[in-house]
Amino acid sequence: MYNGIMNVYKEAGFTSHDVVAKLRGICKQKKIGHTGTLDPDAVGVLPVCFGSGTKLCDMLTDWDKEYIATLRLGVATDTQDLSGQVLFHAEEETVSALTPEQVREGILGFLGDYDQIPPMYSALKVNGKKLYELARAGKEVERRPRRVQIRELEILEMQLPTVRFRVVCSKGTYIRTLCHDIGEQLGCGGAMETLMRSRVGIFGLEGALRLSEIEKLRDEDKISDVIIPPDAVFAACREVKVTPEARRLLENGNKIPSGMLAGHDLPQAKEWLRMYDGEGRFYGIYEYHAGAKEARPVKMFL
Repeated sequence: MYNGIMNVYKEAGFTSHDVVAKLRGICKQKKIGHTGTLDPDAVGVLPVCFGSGTKLCDMLTDWDKEYIATLRLGVATDTQDLSGQVLFHAEEETVSALTPEQVREGILGFLGDYDQIPPMYSALKVNGKKLYELARAGKEVERRPRRVQIRELEILEMQLPTVRFRVVCSKGTYIRTLCHDIGEQLGCGGAMETLMRSRVGIFGLEGALRLSEIEKLRDEDKISDVIIPPDAVFAACREVKVTPEARRLLENGNKIPSGMLAGHDLPQAKEWLRMYDGEGRFYGIYEYHAGAKEARPVKMFL
C-alpha cells in the first residue's frame, strides 16, 4: 500500500471525486483522498493522499492556494462562470466605457479581507443539503457571508472585456465568486471564464502528474517514485529524535517529556516538531508546550 501524497494535475472534465476514483483503479488501492475540490471545468494542482497520508487531507485543505483565472466582464450567470445560464448581459456601451485604470482599481480593491457569500453552485451544505443540489432543483437559500483573505492579487493581462489575473487566497475562497463580485463592484457584471490552480501549499504545477502519466508509471512499477512521504510536507518543522526510552510513548501517541527529546536545544513554545525514533522512523507531528516541558501529538502517521 502506498502512503504519502501525490501531486496530481486535474484535467478539465473531471471532478475531484472522479480523479480519486480513477486513481483507486490505477493504483489498486482504496484508501485515497483529495485535498480540496476543483470545479469540473477547472484544471491544475490537486494533491491526493494515499494510505496513512490521508490523515493530511484536512491539514492540506487549510493551506493557501494560488490560482490563475480569467474574468469576463459584462455578463453574469447563475453558476458565476461561463458554464452557467446567463442572467444578465451589460450594455456594450457600459463595458466599453470602462478604462483599464478603473478595472485595475476595482480588481486590486479586493486585496485583503472581505466577506464573501458562497455561491449556490457549491458543495457547501445547508441543513444537510448540498447547495448545488438545491440550485439544480431551482431553489435558492440564504447563505451567510464568510470572511476570506486575498493575500496576493496580480493582473497578468488585460484585453477588455477579459482580464487574466493571479490570486493567492485563504481556504474557502471561491474564485468564481471573486469574479462575480469584481463585476458587481465595476457595475457591469462579471463571470469566471477559465481557472487553473497553480499551487496548493508546497505543491505546484511543476511535477504535477496527469492520469495518463500515472498509468504509465504504474506499468513501469514506478508509482512509489512519485509518492511524497508525509514528513516531507513538514520540512519546515524541526526534526527531533527521541531517546530509546520514549519509543513506546511514540508508538502509543503519548506525550513526550522534554528530557526524552534527543539534542541540547529545547524547542520554542508552540513549536511544531517532526518526531522520529532513534532509527529515523517518522511517527508524527508534535507541538512543544514549554510550561509543561513536554511535546504533545498533533497528528500521528503510524
